[in-house]
Amino acid sequence: MRQLSYVHGTGGTPLLGDTIGRNLGRAVDAFPEREALVDVPSGRRWTYAEFGAAVDELAKALLGSGVAKGDRVGIWAINCPEWVLVQYATARIGAIMVNINPAYRAHELAYVLDQAGISLLIASLVHKTSDYRALVGQVRGRCPALRAVHYIGDPSWDELLAAAGGVGDAELAAREAELSCDDPVNIQYTSGTTGFPKGATLSHHNILNNGYFVGEMIGYTEQDRVCLPVPFYHCFGMVMGNLGAISHGACIVIPAPSFDPAATLRAVAEERCTSLYGVPTMFIAELNLPDFATYELSSLRTGIMAGSPCPVEVMKRVVAEMNMAEVSICYGMTETSPVSTQTRRDDDLERRTGTVGRALPHIEVKVVDPVTGVTLPRGEAGELCTRGYGVMLGYWDEPAKTAEVIDAGRWMHTGDLAVIREDGYAQIVGRIKDMIIRGGENVYPREIEEFLYSHPKVADVQVVGVPDERYGEEILACVIPRDPADPPTLDDIAGYCRDELAHYKIPRRLEILEGFPMTVSGKVRKVELRERYA
Repeated sequence: MRQLSYVHGTGGTPLLGDTIGRNLGRAVDAFPEREALVDVPSGRRWTYAEFGAAVDELAKALLGSGVAKGDRVGIWAINCPEWVLVQYATARIGAIMVNINPAYRAHELAYVLDQAGISLLIASLVHKTSDYRALVGQVRGRCPALRAVHYIGDPSWDELLAAAGGVGDAELAAREAELSCDDPVNIQYTSGTTGFPKGATLSHHNILNNGYFVGEMIGYTEQDRVCLPVPFYHCFGMVMGNLGAISHGACIVIPAPSFDPAATLRAVAEERCTSLYGVPTMFIAELNLPDFATYELSSLRTGIMAGSPCPVEVMKRVVAEMNMAEVSICYGMTETSPVSTQTRRDDDLERRTGTVGRALPHIEVKVVDPVTGVTLPRGEAGELCTRGYGVMLGYWDEPAKTAEVIDAGRWMHTGDLAVIREDGYAQIVGRIKDMIIRGGENVYPREIEEFLYSHPKVADVQVVGVPDERYGEEILACVIPRDPADPPTLDDIAGYCRDELAHYKIPRRLEILEGFPMTVSGKVRKVELRERYA
């Protein structure tokens, strides 16, 4: 009888029962003189003792400003030390921090402020073309719950901190004593492909444990220094990065307010970072810098690559040229805090590029028939579902939408098509909504993309289905050429595929592009490609 596609991640380390604030307190007590946070752009540094004191000051300021347990505090800011302070200060007093994408404009900002019922907003002053104060002014009348706004680097920030003066240690301790690790602590808005995004509501238990176990898998200790060019408003930065580091007594290094490949490598070299995070496009940008070879990266040991599949050649260069021999691939989604599967430090190249690892400790993963819900045998493609401590509490104030993705058994239905191999490692073969049905045959774009990465004229490729009168859907390959002056033709692509792929998987259409439409977290917006070329 064939083994089923069900895996339970085991391990000898128990789950943490702390709130995020108590976990920080343990790190401060254990490592008071070690560095906790470094902001390279401003040159500011905090030891754990100093960081703990700064968190306490901001927590008292929020208490003094009338923030109650369960109140929503918005953070609409670029990567900066104050972002991390807000993350920990809100957790200490039982407020629910709401992450707001720095790229949002007025319409999106108003929706999140209103849907989450944000009463206090902390924001940057400006970022790129966004004047945050002006945007808040445009929407404030539409958000009745919003009573106060404070801007980082502005007198209003100092006014907020001044409110700490009327709050004593006993009041802060009393508030913290009321908190449970199962309380909601964070709302993150997922980038919905249709309609407005949904607010995934996450508890202390969800995200503290996820950050901790992601760090465990790559061997974090207090000796590590973690360079984070990924955005804090996303789980990659604030959970896998900030919580992963602090829960091990490691140091967070902020290289720049937003991703800059040169600033990232400079920070790694100057701060002797041992770990570096990024989506594959970030690592590609770093490796392609004209002066890449001049950066001293010998301190690197590990890091995390997530967000989208990593091409084999990129992984080889990251390991060989960036000294990241223990780099790890993570898979997950905001609704699962985020990581469900992860490669291990000693996994070979095939597992790091051909799979998304195996289940984290205390996480269950299965692959089911998308129609019947029955668990499939190993090796068969179906919908990936995950269950365990990481599954969100639900979408904020949207029980019906929550019920659409979390079933009665508390399984989170990811919408991803996956295969669990005989060795227990998972492969993502696409999204259910990305699957192409051509003439009755199911086609998984990921398989074709992985093959076309090896074409000598292809630098990057995305495969989507577009409407076709005869077959229902036809296969379109969107290609970024290695040499824009010598792009591949459709005959080149079809001929390359002919002896290696079944005839129904061969692209019948080709578009040559300079770049792909991307989400701010580094994922290609396939829905936009489909709409553009339908």
